[in-house]
Amino acid sequence: MVDHKIIDLHDDYLHGLLDRRTFMKKLTLLAGSVAAANAMLGLLRNNYAHAAMVATDDPRLDSESLEYDGATGRVRAVFNRPKGASKLPGVVVIHENRGLNPHIEDVNRRVALEGFLALAPDALSPVGGTPADSDKAREMIRGLDQKSTLENYLAAAQFLRTHPMSTGKVGVVGFCWGGAMANQVAVNDPQLTAAVPYYGRQPAAEDVPRIKAALLLHYAGLDERINEGIPAYEAALKAAGTEYRMYMYKDAKHAFNNDTNAARYNKEAAELAWKRTISFLSEKLKR
Repeated sequence: MVDHKIIDLHDDYLHGLLDRRTFMKKLTLLAGSVAAANAMLGLLRNNYAHAAMVATDDPRLDSESLEYDGATGRVRAVFNRPKGASKLPGVVVIHENRGLNPHIEDVNRRVALEGFLALAPDALSPVGGTPADSDKAREMIRGLDQKSTLENYLAAAQFLRTHPMSTGKVGVVGFCWGGAMANQVAVNDPQLTAAVPYYGRQPAAEDVPRIKAALLLHYAGLDERINEGIPAYEAALKAAGTEYRMYMYKDAKHAFNNDTNAARYNKEAAELAWKRTISFLSEKLKR
């Protein structure tokens, strides 16, 4: 079990509030030694060897890498759908601030197996795509132009909406940085049917009346930085009459769904949130 103070410290580093030197200095103090701090890093990093709940060549799926037209040019994405399916609703899967990595590609396959056209774009496409080094990916994410990045995700929703195999109904699910982006897609796409942000930063209260999609909001009880924005968001949702459901997983940490990260993954919370997510997307997109 990793101490919650270390998780909070790592979150501050991941979100640009600390540089690496300051992070390592504070981590060493909390861990007790340089050796212990280096060992702790191994737990804090994602281990993609554990990424595949669904095999990349799962025979139940038709899978491909493709590109679609976005605001910045061609955007790379992985596209999965049930083999032999006809018309299905679509779901855009938005990655964390580490880019389109094996974990998110696996999540995309999980979504497809539930009966959806699943598309996971790479937000780093305009700068060469997601690198193998997740720390480098995080720095690259921070340098992206937010307006055009959002427009690329809006284009992803439109790609699914107009795909020959689509029913025209589209939802979005996003994690961490992608949770914040899912909220922004909901604000900016009046045709979006459903959005499921996992522990994502909330939109400005004045933007909430623009949301037409139904929302399913997942939060981690031990995620103070993100949870600070909940009261204002919920008040704005109520004032606007927006359809939403919100769940708090009280003993879970930020990024609790990421099963490739031993320090953060909470099996009970992740499985319950996933069950709720698929039920919600099925209810809103398949009826």
